[in-house]
Amino acid sequence: MEKNHNHLVQAHPWHGIPAGDQAPNIVNTFIELVPLDTVKYEIDKLTGHLKVDRPHKYSSLCPTLYGFIPRTYCGPKVAELAAEKCGRLIEGDKDPLDICVLTEATITRSNIIVSARPIGGLRMIDTEEVDDKIIAVLQDDPVYKGCADLTEMPDGLLERLKHYFLTYKQFPGGSRQVEIMDVYGVNGAYQVINKAIEDYRENFK
Repeated sequence: MEKNHNHLVQAHPWHGIPAGDQAPNIVNTFIELVPLDTVKYEIDKLTGHLKVDRPHKYSSLCPTLYGFIPRTYCGPKVAELAAEKCGRLIEGDKDPLDICVLTEATITRSNIIVSARPIGGLRMIDTEEVDDKIIAVLQDDPVYKGCADLTEMPDGLLERLKHYFLTYKQFPGGSRQVEIMDVYGVNGAYQVINKAIEDYRENFK
């Protein structure tokens, strides 16, 4: 009798895990990076394993947990929404939707899944591609659980996040055109997540 080995196969973090039954209000998040990481990790799209994308060239580190929402895709619908808000013709970056997760807990490892509650986001343009960064709080976090919208998060933390994303792709002797065109609250985050879920369904039928 042939044995069933399906339970030995790990789901692909992007394609094998749902965005969540309560998305966009609560979303599953695959964590690629934690605040202590001095190199930039990201998912390898083919294998689903984490890989080293690049070392950080400067001392600025991501101040939050950082990863993506599974089964999302920044394609035409996300780009259309960004163009509507910013008045520029741009494309999606063809990656899963990025998300930063605020938490009081000390989480020191990546390659994990957490439940997060979106509260807003940054509409970032990276070399004429939209690269939204959803900002969320860890579900039931003892400190941030009362935070319902981006306007309620600490100003200093928001500024640190903006600075990180405006500089994290810089390298000595060079530059890369990165802009934050818009900062939006919880309803804006829901819009972007829904569009990214729609883009995923269209692109990965």
